[in-house]
Amino acid sequence: MSSEEDFSLVDGNEELIKFKRVQKEIQELKVQYDDLLKDQKILKDATESNVKFAQEFRQRAVNLQGNVEDARMKQAEAVRKEQDKLDDLKQEHNNLEKELVGLEYELKKMEQTNQNLRQQTEVSTAVPEKKVVFNGETTNGAYAVGFDLKPHIVYPMEGGTALITFEEEEVAEKIVALKEHEVMLGDCKIMVQAEPVRFLVPGKVEMDTQVCPRRILVSSLPKKDNVEGCLDKLHIHFSKSKNGGGEVDEIDFLEDSGNVVITFVDNNVAKGLTDKLNHDVEIERGKRHRVKVTPFLNGDITLLQTSSEVCTKTVLLTGIPPVMDQDNLQDLLEIHFQKTANSGGEVDAIIYNPVGQKTLAVFEEDSAKDE
Repeated sequence: MSSEEDFSLVDGNEELIKFKRVQKEIQELKVQYDDLLKDQKILKDATESNVKFAQEFRQRAVNLQGNVEDARMKQAEAVRKEQDKLDDLKQEHNNLEKELVGLEYELKKMEQTNQNLRQQTEVSTAVPEKKVVFNGETTNGAYAVGFDLKPHIVYPMEGGTALITFEEEEVAEKIVALKEHEVMLGDCKIMVQAEPVRFLVPGKVEMDTQVCPRRILVSSLPKKDNVEGCLDKLHIHFSKSKNGGGEVDEIDFLEDSGNVVITFVDNNVAKGLTDKLNHDVEIERGKRHRVKVTPFLNGDITLLQTSSEVCTKTVLLTGIPPVMDQDNLQDLLEIHFQKTANSGGEVDAIIYNPVGQKTLAVFEEDSAKDE
């Protein structure tokens, strides 16, 4: 082989070596490129994942912010409702306190009423003795609580008037209906006017009674002409502490019932005496008499209803001149109004009050209605 062939062979080998080297480098670069592509894909996937995670985080943050706002609003609403409940409870507490104050006041009133009723019950079991008898009459409403009042009306008469009471209501009605009457008085005559007698009387009376802490009512006393002497004996007896008494302020005799009211200076004396009820008092020298001591009631009128009533049998005569003395003129008036010719009738009572005089006429219950 010649040298040129050797050189060309050498050159060919070198080229082959270079080619293989380049081919190997290319192969390595291709591997590196593939690795770079893989790394790039991993980075891209990681970037996309991070972006997605960031978006999800951002969305979650927005949702959490909304939830926080909702929770804050719900909490504020709950706080408001609880505050409203608290305000309602405070208002209810205030109302209950006011109601409690009112109930305490009502309770005190009820206790006072109960005390008054208890005192009245005690009084009802310790009243002045009265002798009674059943007369055969009955009535309805046995459980009703009330009092029968006997009328006792004091009527002030003007001068130059007369009151005449007939036995029959019809006669009084005719006399009033005629209005004017000519009355013969011997040689002269007078003209008088007839008017009905009207009263303002109580129709319904309600009273609130309380036991007086300073007074007692003494009953079952012996009948004596010397009332002052009896009062002195009672004063002496009930002034002594050994008899359960005390200093006496005043003592009064009740004419209508014959009982005695004793008023003490102190408030703590009467209760002990009424609790004992019966007391032996030396009314006459060396002789004791048993009297009954009961509570004295004070009363306040809580309801008074009045009505105008006409006296059906009595007529008021006015305009009577003083032409003669009182007795003669009264007799002539009675004679005139007894005659049926003068529209009169049987006269039950008559009273004449001359001009310039004052007379108080007393009207009482008509006993004829009870017969």
